[in-house]
Amino acid sequence: MKPTTRRRRTQAGITLIEMLVVVTIIALFVGLVGVNVLKQGDKARVVTVRTEIESLENALTLYKLDTGTFPPTGVGLQALRQKPENVANWAGPYLAKDVPTDAWNRPYLYKYPGEHGEAPDLLSLGADGEPGGEGYDADIVSWSNK
Repeated sequence: MKPTTRRRRTQAGITLIEMLVVVTIIALFVGLVGVNVLKQGDKARVVTVRTEIESLENALTLYKLDTGTFPPTGVGLQALRQKPENVANWAGPYLAKDVPTDAWNRPYLYKYPGEHGEAPDLLSLGADGEPGGEGYDADIVSWSNK
C-alpha cells in the first residue's frame, strides 16, 4: 500500500473534537432561540385569551339584547350555544362554534351577577390554573385590560 493512500484514509472524516464543537454550537443556538420562542408562545396565549374574552363579551351583549338579561351563573356560557329553559326571545346560537376553552385548555370562569360592574365576570386563571399569580400565571379578566 502506498503511503499517500494511507494518509488519505486517515485524514478523511471528522474528528471527535470537530464533532463536539459543532454539537456545542448547535446546543447554544437552540438554547438561545428556544427560550425566546417559549416566551413568545406564552405571550401569544395571553393575547388569545384576551381576544376570546372580548368575543364572549360581545356574544353575551347580543344575548342580553334579545333576552333582556345575561345568563345566570348556573346556566353559564352554554346559553350562548343552546337555548336555556324558560328564556323568551332567545335568538341564538350567539357563537358559531362551541364555547371555547382558554389557551391552557381550561374552561373560562363565568359569574353573573358579577362583582365588577353590571356585566358578567369572565376570567381565565392563566398559565398556572390558580387564582391570582404574576406574569403569565396572572388571571386574565374581563373587567381589566392589564
